[in-house]
Amino acid sequence: QVQLVESGGGLVQAGGSLRLSCATSGRTFNNYYMAWFRQAPGKEREFVAQINWSYGSTDYADSVKGRFTISRDKAKNTVYLQMASLKPEDTAIYLCAAKPSYGSTWRYWGQGTQVTVSS
Repeated sequence: QVQLVESGGGLVQAGGSLRLSCATSGRTFNNYYMAWFRQAPGKEREFVAQINWSYGSTDYADSVKGRFTISRDKAKNTVYLQMASLKPEDTAIYLCAAKPSYGSTWRYWGQGTQVTVSS
């Protein structure tokens, strides 16, 4: 059974930093993209960042570019999201997801971790 388990969320002041983790199990993710999405109350889920598990290439939403960094540790089967210069508008549930590199549908999802940024 494939599992994605997020951790590292919490309450932080504006301008602060957090590092989220997504621990994976149940399969290898070669030729997969791993991503972080977020969903704020009353808003649609939005893409934050993605990384190619095999090659490490990355992509970011414009709203987080230059502030967030996605990475992966193959030995630990874990994906990270380092968040800096946090803003109140970054407040959301952050979810980890995975999809095959040849597909468009995000196949696996975690349950999410809450990030709250106070002003």
